[in-house]
Amino acid sequence: MAKNSPRLAVRAVLLHQGRLLLVNAYPDGKSDLMCAPGGGVEVGASLPDNLAREVFEETGLRIDVGAPCLVNEFHDPAAGFHQVDFYFRCTVIGSAELAPEWQDVENIVTDRRWVTQDQMAQLRVKPDSLIKIAFDEAPISYDPLELIVR
Repeated sequence: MAKNSPRLAVRAVLLHQGRLLLVNAYPDGKSDLMCAPGGGVEVGASLPDNLAREVFEETGLRIDVGAPCLVNEFHDPAAGFHQVDFYFRCTVIGSAELAPEWQDVENIVTDRRWVTQDQMAQLRVKPDSLIKIAFDEAPISYDPLELIVR
């Protein structure tokens, strides 16, 4: 990837029994910010294949990847970082139980939880549009460039 090229990532909007799956990907309690599970795209694999791999690595869950529902960009101008996230509606294959002993492959995810819309409204979550996309099932949307927060 050329210097300062945007990083591509995929994220799962994964609802199960009225709850959305969120993760915290800040090791050592560096931040309380929650987001949808997912991560960086590897060259040579489709976006859905990348997403299924990332969700399994972070949560131990197997998913079926559906339609895209959000494109979100964020950046850190001081660091020259720019990321484009592609969000897909997903469903769980098999059990939706989050095994307490599951360990993220990269030891980055420190919290995984299913939340209701009311619970989500009480958390710090990015992107800002995620709650509406997840629970209102709005049509595909674009969330313009926003600053990274930690």
